[in-house]
Amino acid sequence: MFKSKARITAIGSYVPEKRLTNKDLEKMIETNDEWIVKRTGIKERRISHEEEFTSDISYKAVKDLMERYDKSVEDVDMIIVCTFSPDFNTPSVASLVQAKLGIKNTGAIDLNAACAGFTYGLHVANGLVTSGLNKKVLVIGADTLSKLMDYEDRATCILFGDGGGAVLVEYDEKQPSFISSHLYSEGEGGKNLYSTNLSTRINGEDLNNSGNLVQNGREVYKWAVTTVPKGMQTVMKNTEFHLNDVDWFVPHSANLRMIESICDRSGFPIERTLYSLVEYGNTSSASIPLALDIGVSEGKISNGEKILLYGFGGGLAQAGLLINWTL
Repeated sequence: MFKSKARITAIGSYVPEKRLTNKDLEKMIETNDEWIVKRTGIKERRISHEEEFTSDISYKAVKDLMERYDKSVEDVDMIIVCTFSPDFNTPSVASLVQAKLGIKNTGAIDLNAACAGFTYGLHVANGLVTSGLNKKVLVIGADTLSKLMDYEDRATCILFGDGGGAVLVEYDEKQPSFISSHLYSEGEGGKNLYSTNLSTRINGEDLNNSGNLVQNGREVYKWAVTTVPKGMQTVMKNTEFHLNDVDWFVPHSANLRMIESICDRSGFPIERTLYSLVEYGNTSSASIPLALDIGVSEGKISNGEKILLYGFGGGLAQAGLLINWTL
């Protein structure tokens, strides 16, 4: 069995100041607060200002981490930014963050697994640190989805917001955080959640070429509620633990009704499930670190507890991780 030598040692987050409430959306499109809450659980979301981009949000999340845990990032030797709304195609968001933080000797890469990005990023960081290739890795999940949004598409624009979260992963063979993982992708369903770039075809099928985020919510919902519960069991399969040994479940905050269905089908209690969507909406790769940080800030998460993280979304891709919280 793979033995991790990596530990999460700090967490931070940031969301823009501007709030977009359901009442605000009532003035923009044909919808209402009751309809949105009933179908999604979302009450408001944060929106970045015109000149605030994913690199800015990432940087501010790391600054929050540094200030709260009195951590230096001067010796970070890899930065992984998980996003699908980068400032540029190139340079990477990670390189922009490196420059903002003034780190002199570090690798910098972006990782795009959409809403599963943060869990994929943690999986990669665990591998890099455990193998000895790196000693100290920043993993950031951040997106500014409001900049990809069609605010005339009422089925989609009510869901998404902007935000970012960051964790520090360091070498520690005595008290590692990572226990087990499961990665999965179903590219055949990529047409159900996409934003076009150079190509406008997936698997031979023509797509809407608006450049905005396009989602077939019904199909994504069906895919998630049928595959995620199975994936949760797969994460636990190669461990000595069972699902009822998990203290907290932190799924991607896509939609509260989706999370409730996943909990119902997996048998995991919704009362021990953390999500960030009520105040922040669906923030893609930021949703899991935001939910984790809410749990930490509210005193819900304690050291020694086992947490099951599960990201799922565009790709269609999934990544589940069982971690031991030892901050």
